[in-house]
Parts: sequence; structure tokens; C-alpha cells
Amino acid sequence: MNYMGRLIRFFLAVLIIFVSISPSYCALKGKLDYRIPVDYTKLSEEELDSKAGVYYNLALKTYNGKINDEMTSALNLYAILCNKNPKSIFYKTRLGTLYDIIGKDRYAKGCFYAAIGVDKSKPEPFFRLGEFYYRRERYKHALKMYKIAYTKGYQGHYDTLYKIGDIYEKLGDTEAALKYLKLASQKSPNSELDSKILRVENANQINKEYYSDTRIRLIER
Repeated sequence: MNYMGRLIRFFLAVLIIFVSISPSYCALKGKLDYRIPVDYTKLSEEELDSKAGVYYNLALKTYNGKINDEMTSALNLYAILCNKNPKSIFYKTRLGTLYDIIGKDRYAKGCFYAAIGVDKSKPEPFFRLGEFYYRRERYKHALKMYKIAYTKGYQGHYDTLYKIGDIYEKLGDTEAALKYLKLASQKSPNSELDSKILRVENANQINKEYYSDTRIRLIER
């Protein structure tokens, strides 16, 4: 498919999600009431879900910075599914993840927050928001979202535990970093994580020695 065709399909996906996920935004900003001329009653949600899952996995594997047919198909299908089943956290989160990957920040966050609006008790949308901020190196925002996901049921979720520990390391809190990295290791031990834990343990020991020496110097004054 040529570039123009792909561009047209992408903008169709954007239009669908803009209408199906954020109708309130349209009303506030544009004072418009769109209707997509598709008879969703003739479409099987099960078939759409199956196809969307296939294209989703293909999109994740094949995306290389350019929007390809797999990504466009996944975007379109999950936008349709969101319209068909607006209470589905899963569909909204998947669509948000796709928009996150292609760098459409506003649409990605809109999907994640829409999912949270459906049910605030579910950890996955918060985790995906953590991933969103982590990719953009906004680590304090990411940490907040990961920790919310943790409290809402992801205490045993490897990626959540690892990312929390990794961010604490980046922020210089080696004690907290070790806590979560070791919890992650309990869930899925691996040599790379073992090396990271060893490095953080060494840094933590240096920190302890530094602060111990600092306290001694202050007492001696």
C-alpha cells in the first residue's frame, strides 16, 4: 500500500478513536456531535476481538517507527471494539498502548484515563500509564502510576516490581530499589536482574558508608 493510502487509514483510525473514546472532548472543544456511519450490530465482537488481537501482536513485533498496515489495522479494530463495547477496560487499554507506541500522547492518555474512568480498581490502566511516562523519562510520574498499579493488585507483577525498583535506582534511593528488585527476582529470577541487584547493593553500601562518615564528622564538630 502506498504512503497516501496508509496516511488515510491512519487518520480514519484517529477519527474513530476521537469519537468513540473522547466524545466529551469533542463537545467541549468543537461543539460537534459526530456519528460514524457503521452498523456495528452486524459485526461480531468475538470475531473483531480475535482479529484485533492478531494485528495487535503483529503491530508490536513489526513496528519500526513507521505506521504500517498491521498497526493501522490494530488501531482501527480496537477503535471499533471500543465503540461497540464502551465499558471494556481491555479494549481501551490496548488502544492506548498502540497510541503510546506511535507517539500519539494525547490519544494514549485519553484511552488510559477512559479505562480508569470505567473501573478505578483495575491495575492494568495504571500500569500502562506508568509505561507511558517511563518511555518519556518522566520517572516521578511513572513511579506514581506503577505504585498505584501495585496497590491495586500487581504486587506479584514482575514488570511493575522491576520498573519501581529501576526508577528508585535512577532517583538514588538504593534501599527502596533493592526492595522491589528483589521482589521482582522472586517472581522471575534471571542473570541480568541478578547483576543489577549486585550493582545496586554495592551502591547502597557506598551510600551507607558515606552517610555514616558524614554523621561522624558532624558529631565531631
